[in-house]
Amino acid sequence: MVYPRSVPIAALSIGTVEKNVLEEKFVSPRSKARQLETESSSTGGVVAQGRSVSEQAASRVVAEIERMIITGELLPGQQIRQETMAERLGVSRLPIREGLRQLTSEGLVRHVHNVGYAVARLEKSEFDQIYLMRAALEKEVLLSLPVFDDAALAEVKDLAVEVAAAADSEDYLLMRMRNREFHFAMFDRSPLQLIVSELRRLWTLAMPYHAVYLYDPEGRARVVREHDEMIAALSVGDNEQLVNLMNLHRHGGEASTSLMLRAGGATRPAH
Repeated sequence: MVYPRSVPIAALSIGTVEKNVLEEKFVSPRSKARQLETESSSTGGVVAQGRSVSEQAASRVVAEIERMIITGELLPGQQIRQETMAERLGVSRLPIREGLRQLTSEGLVRHVHNVGYAVARLEKSEFDQIYLMRAALEKEVLLSLPVFDDAALAEVKDLAVEVAAAADSEDYLLMRMRNREFHFAMFDRSPLQLIVSELRRLWTLAMPYHAVYLYDPEGRARVVREHDEMIAALSVGDNEQLVNLMNLHRHGGEASTSLMLRAGGATRPAH
């Protein structure tokens, strides 16, 4: 895979797009429903009840900024202007500040005195730590998975088909989003929901950097092939094999992205 030096990480993003267009295309109703069900079960069936309006608004701010980071609408190092964000989300600046403080505590956003907030930009050592944590946590989550019923297995298979279709059409952003949904369709069915929440944070941190290997046809084919292998293991309840396959799958993406970070930025392959 050959990368020209002249194309920065911004080349991997979709630029500024309308929020409703992004949500309609890239966040599937199936994924939204499953995450709501997970939140409800972890709070005894009650979501958002008993929380103040300010807390709910701040939670919405957190969710929206996370989505912008995941889709590439906000790039690593890009400044987040509170006034602009408040106007866009239709809230006051108070929940914006509260949301940004929470995102800062989670490592997704960084604050510089007299400068403001910006999306975190990962150093190579930080990226390596993310993958080290993912390896440890994903193993425990996958080993804890129950036997999938027909409906759960069908959801994973359908997402794998959508990943493959996005790969064939070279829709890199859609492929990234469906790839994330594919993995969390498995992770979210683990009883270890605190660990799954941490995995979601780690995936979000690294998400802007994942696109680099998807520009390589061999990289896209590898992802699709390995998804099929994971489904085969999941179908027979072989969680040990699922862990082994996930380790290989993760290593492939890590190797390509680490190469990009060592070079000092994400780039497109030459055509």
